Amino acid sequence: MGARSVKELKTVKKNVNSVADAALNAGNGVLRLTPNWVPRSFCYPGRRLKLHPDDLYAFGLNRGGIDERWFGSTTEAANEGRLPDEGLSYVVFENKRVLLRDVVAGLGATIVGAKIWKKYQRWPVYSKFFDNLGPLPHHLHQDDKLAKLVGQEGKPESYYFPPQHNNLGARFPYTFFGLVPGTTKADIVRCLERWNQGDNGITDISQAYRLKVGTGWFVPPNVLHAPGSLCTYEPQWGSDVFAMFQNLVDENYVPWSLLVKDVPKNKQKDLDFIAGMVDLKENTDPHFYKNHFLEPVLAGGSEQDGYLDYWINYGRVKGWQCVTAKRLTVLPGCSCTIKDNGAYCLITVQGEGTINGQRISSPNMIRFYDITDDEFFVVHDAARAGVTYVNASESEPLEILRYFGPEVNPDAPEIGQQS
Repeated sequence: MGARSVKELKTVKKNVNSVADAALNAGNGVLRLTPNWVPRSFCYPGRRLKLHPDDLYAFGLNRGGIDERWFGSTTEAANEGRLPDEGLSYVVFENKRVLLRDVVAGLGATIVGAKIWKKYQRWPVYSKFFDNLGPLPHHLHQDDKLAKLVGQEGKPESYYFPPQHNNLGARFPYTFFGLVPGTTKADIVRCLERWNQGDNGITDISQAYRLKVGTGWFVPPNVLHAPGSLCTYEPQWGSDVFAMFQNLVDENYVPWSLLVKDVPKNKQKDLDFIAGMVDLKENTDPHFYKNHFLEPVLAGGSEQDGYLDYWINYGRVKGWQCVTAKRLTVLPGCSCTIKDNGAYCLITVQGEGTINGQRISSPNMIRFYDITDDEFFVVHDAARAGVTYVNASESEPLEILRYFGPEVNPDAPEIGQQS
């Protein structure tokens, strides 16, 4: 019997390539990953990650609750008091585990493809489930120009709200996006000036949208957003930069330090500089909904084919495709072979079956140290050759979400072309 807990695994730091090669050969180009839990001190768990209730504070109450699970991540979580490997995904094979980051570093283009490896020398994206009981503060993720000032990279991101993880909308299933048309930089400065005087009123000059399960949003850098309380699948760039512009959420104080966490030290009290991080043109777009809302778009398959494959995350930042994602549904008792343009990481949200002969299954509940069969990384050549999915159930669909790296899918739809 194989290991069932990460406590039973040996962490390999030397000769990583030999373990990775063996895993690739055994899995026909498909690497099995272990769950990667991330706590947030400023969040409250929404309890929809399938994590056992007794493990919601497994990192310690002082670290905050677990309301995120990261997929295929080679990016460290930017948490205060973090563990050395916090935010990093592991590949598991037999009784061993190795960091996905080390596997990519060792095998390079074999894992991520020649184009991504040549340009980035890493797997530069990741996705996560974000599952908070209430809304987050109105915040933004800096672009490359701003993030570079603190030695970081910018972060575009996308959202999708999977039905399987949203049987309950929780406290506030609405998200504030951007700012109302006509808002000025001076309006933002006035909100910052009121930081210690009660609610600073930043959402008074924003607009909230009701979140719809089965749809999503595209969020470029420097765009303010206050994510609502649906459990969200979030493909994004491999960076953890942010700036919180709202000081009071659900009567909970947000410290100034979370506004200036990724702001140069000599600018952390410069209100004009901080307000200037907000892209006013993008934030006050009168057609914000049309230019950022994402409906699923059929990419391939049909009920007659036994599967349906939909684009769920797409969009570009000034012409650049950061990340895309698809939702594959294999109908009961059916199978399919799916060819993609490049490497991807997947999470199974419903059903059971096989992926290139390996067991794949969406668990009902997960303990903190459990090894699961729901998350896999498909390397570049295997994705292009085609991955075979078999649904072992005669009554329930097998459904997976998979995300891809930058500029992998030129055939992805443009926002506003949904049908």
